Amino acid sequence: MARTLRTEFDGAWYHVMARGNQRGPIFVNDQDREIMLQTLGEACGRTGWEVHAWVLMSNHFHFVIHTPRANLVVGMQWFMNTYTRRFNCRHRRWGRLFGDRYKSLVIEPPEHAGETDYLRGVMWYVHLNPIRARLVTRCEKGRWQFDQHPWSSLVRSYAVSEKKRLSWSPVAMAMGMEHLQDTAAGRRKFLLETGQRADDWLQEEQQNKERGLAVPKESSGWFRGGEGFRNWLLD
Repeated sequence: MARTLRTEFDGAWYHVMARGNQRGPIFVNDQDREIMLQTLGEACGRTGWEVHAWVLMSNHFHFVIHTPRANLVVGMQWFMNTYTRRFNCRHRRWGRLFGDRYKSLVIEPPEHAGETDYLRGVMWYVHLNPIRARLVTRCEKGRWQFDQHPWSSLVRSYAVSEKKRLSWSPVAMAMGMEHLQDTAAGRRKFLLETGQRADDWLQEEQQNKERGLAVPKESSGWFRGGEGFRNWLLD
């Protein structure tokens, strides 16, 4: 079967996800995670990308990438090959680290023809990934302890000031969609909103279990958007 062609155009947004080979780990320790972030930052420097949401899990990652230029394919090829070489060199192994091709779902941007804002939903999906994986729990007072999983844009970008965050991981757009500013008060409100969405997701999950319904996968399909955006992509 022929491989599906990647959709590329200037200004595109993507939900990018890749898993380890045979669902194996892509990190051995936290130094590997730091090396992946360093490599991703280098890829952004080479391509001009911005990564507005990201999370590193044990055997996969999720990125929400904005590409000012149509260069997702060349950038991801460099990023994944470079990280694989660095990982293999560090751990004295060889061969394939990632499994099948990375997924890249093109996302309808907020400004597209008045269609529904799908970008916002994908960003929240990525932010809540550690909660769905049960890597983050509540403290005794009921607040979510997001720093239990520090390998996400939520902790490394949205919870800290501009001086402390990674330069290629901006927060203004996502915070603006929640009508918040990049201030200490705005960041606190963003984390409170994240906690509320986590509560809502847990409630929805429980209701789906009681009804025998499956939770839809945000990483399936080939795009995220309305019918008008789909037709525009096909044209």
